[in-house]
Amino acid sequence: METGGTFSRRLEAWLADDDAPKTLGALGEVFAEKAFAVTILMLMVLPAVPLPTGGITHVFEGITVVLAAQLVLGRRTLWLPRRWQERELGPVMSDKALPFVVARVQWFERHSRRRGAALLSQLWFRRLLGVVLIAFAAGAALAPPFSGLDTFPAMGAVGVTLGMILEDVVVLAIGVVIGVGGIALIVTIGAAIMAALRDLF
Repeated sequence: METGGTFSRRLEAWLADDDAPKTLGALGEVFAEKAFAVTILMLMVLPAVPLPTGGITHVFEGITVVLAAQLVLGRRTLWLPRRWQERELGPVMSDKALPFVVARVQWFERHSRRRGAALLSQLWFRRLLGVVLIAFAAGAALAPPFSGLDTFPAMGAVGVTLGMILEDVVVLAIGVVIGVGGIALIVTIGAAIMAALRDLF
């Protein structure tokens, strides 16, 4: 597998390499220098796209919270239990969700540039991003079932991690706006549902 080139090309090469295990642990090793951002991006891709998931997204959102908490604690290297490291991404992720994302990442790579890279390397800012990613993962997990609203905070997490990977605070800011808007929508609709239920009972 090639080790140079853009992020999307490296990801495509990894997906196309039949000898490379498609696990979270292998993903972290391939993109070691940005393991946190890349792993969280891959975990939140599935909740961010309109595909049937069979409930696996809640597992990915839970793992995302654990990883983002490590950012908050200031860790520079990613840690996962062996069981999670060996977890296969699955055919829905590797055959459908990731190729879908690669095309979108390529668009961002063409239109983005390094902006605010020094800020992204600051420990306090990485900790702040960890808090943001925890909020987005929790928002996606707590969205009303079958509403499709979980896609918005998940898309926000994807945008934030993509901004970290491309070292572009503008892309990161777009992710924050989408995620915050999604959580606001979930809270608003959730409150309306609760009010309707109180009126019924």
